[in-house]
Amino acid sequence: MLTLRDLSVVYPTRFGPFTAIEGINLTLQKGEIHGLVGESGAGKSTIGAAIMGLIPAPGYIAQGQVHLDGMDLRALDAKAYHKLRGARISMIFQDPQTSLNPLLTIEDQLVETIRQHTDQTRTQARDKAIALLQETGIHDAEARMAEYPHQFSGGMRQRVVIALALCTEPDLIIADEPTTALDVAIQKQILQLIRRLAKDRGIGFILITHDIGVIAEITDSVTVLRGGKVMEHGQTAQVLGRPAHSYTRALMAAVPLLDKRLVRFTNIMDSEPKLSAPELSWKVAGASAEYASDWLLAGDRAQAGDGPVLQVRDLDVTFYGNRPFAFGARDGFKALQSVSLQVDRGKVLGVIGESGSGKSTLAKAIVGLVRPSAGEITFEGAPLPLGRDRARTHPARRKIQMVFQDPYSSLNNRRRIEQIIGEPLRFFGLAKTRADRRRLVASVLDLVEMPQRAMLKYPHQFSGGQRQRIAVARALVARPEFLICDEPTSALDVSIQAQILNLLKDLQATFGLSILFISHNLAVVRQMADDVAVLRRGQLQESGPAEAFFEAPQAEYSRQLLAETPSLAMLSATGHG
Repeated sequence: MLTLRDLSVVYPTRFGPFTAIEGINLTLQKGEIHGLVGESGAGKSTIGAAIMGLIPAPGYIAQGQVHLDGMDLRALDAKAYHKLRGARISMIFQDPQTSLNPLLTIEDQLVETIRQHTDQTRTQARDKAIALLQETGIHDAEARMAEYPHQFSGGMRQRVVIALALCTEPDLIIADEPTTALDVAIQKQILQLIRRLAKDRGIGFILITHDIGVIAEITDSVTVLRGGKVMEHGQTAQVLGRPAHSYTRALMAAVPLLDKRLVRFTNIMDSEPKLSAPELSWKVAGASAEYASDWLLAGDRAQAGDGPVLQVRDLDVTFYGNRPFAFGARDGFKALQSVSLQVDRGKVLGVIGESGSGKSTLAKAIVGLVRPSAGEITFEGAPLPLGRDRARTHPARRKIQMVFQDPYSSLNNRRRIEQIIGEPLRFFGLAKTRADRRRLVASVLDLVEMPQRAMLKYPHQFSGGQRQRIAVARALVARPEFLICDEPTSALDVSIQAQILNLLKDLQATFGLSILFISHNLAVVRQMADDVAVLRRGQLQESGPAEAFFEAPQAEYSRQLLAETPSLAMLSATGHG
């Protein structure tokens, strides 16, 4: 159905032409799901854009052929290509929130698309839209047609986007990271839907993702990309189960496994942008990773020992609408209900659950960003003031630090890295002079394996993995006892994820940090956590030692989560150890 031959895409720059993809060959049959896998910058999305005829200017296809059922797509003019898009080729984008118009109802968007490409009446188009929503698993579809995108959950919005892609009964659908932002339960449903559409309708899918588990779960064939070039391609079981290329083997070794815990992840060399010699040689006098380590260990740290460093007892968090009390009692949404758990000193507690289970609300309650409606939080044996009652001078402000999910929004882009990391030093009075702060900032950057010269730059000048290292450095300079990591690797490629997880393992072992590690990726939790707590709809389902949980979960919901996680059984042949 689809054939790419020797396809190359080039972007002119002031430094000369940049080749985004080079010499790509790919074939796709009707009803086949072909995976494109690789790190950020590998060229996955560029291939999808080239097929759609959506290469952004000044980029262009330098050479190669793109054929759909024998039709030369490169020979089409702009008007003909516009008619082809939607009618025969559709695309599912990563973020459903940005794929849908927030000002139009679901009905308006679906009906408009159907009528744009067919001669159906509005009534016919509406009936077809309802049928598509039902096919994609949206219950009470006719009633929900009148709703707006913000009234749907992330998984439901993604189903609407899939229905939108199906409106014109296309031959080919390009799905660009369709499940990255979804928890395992919703991800499983979306993958099953894609598989069913390929089988029942004969639609060809190109699935773009950096999630090896998704590739292993659903695709028939796969192409492994790196730096715009094909490293390996073939049937999925062959490529992932018995990879021939060294890069594919390294990529597989970086994948966290669900069936066993690894001591350390394999590092893929050069996965981060290469640093020049001047950057690596630039040093602040007296600054080093050893200096940072000695300084952190010399802080007023609590003595290591048994027992919990943090306890949560019968915690309730309720969110109310804007209705004033004067108009009667307000109905509230209970984000957490009677949650009790503890984090032992020097240990990692993994908190898992689907979207909306209350994981991030728990973290915000602990750091004082959300005020609980009931319950108690105890830190180092003393009750913590809740919410805004916690003074800026309270010791927990320094001792409890947080690393957020999105490395692109957690750093202030208007400030240099030296100012960002140095702020906790100044706020908590940990370094009196600018020279001391400068030395500590450079040393902590060295500790998290970033060049010291990074302190002179702004956040936008770094990759996602580098920014997350900087976020970890900012949390560390406060000399914390307790670290909260809220989905710290969900936005990162598997190779960068492996580096960040290795870094957190090293820091936890060196400094005896206690960590609350929040994630919807059960395989990542298996590698990081000593204990596990499972949340669902604000309620604690079970908690206990991690190994016991993964070997024999007690709650039905826990067994369901494990069953819905993409299987990586075929990867056992790649030599994880």
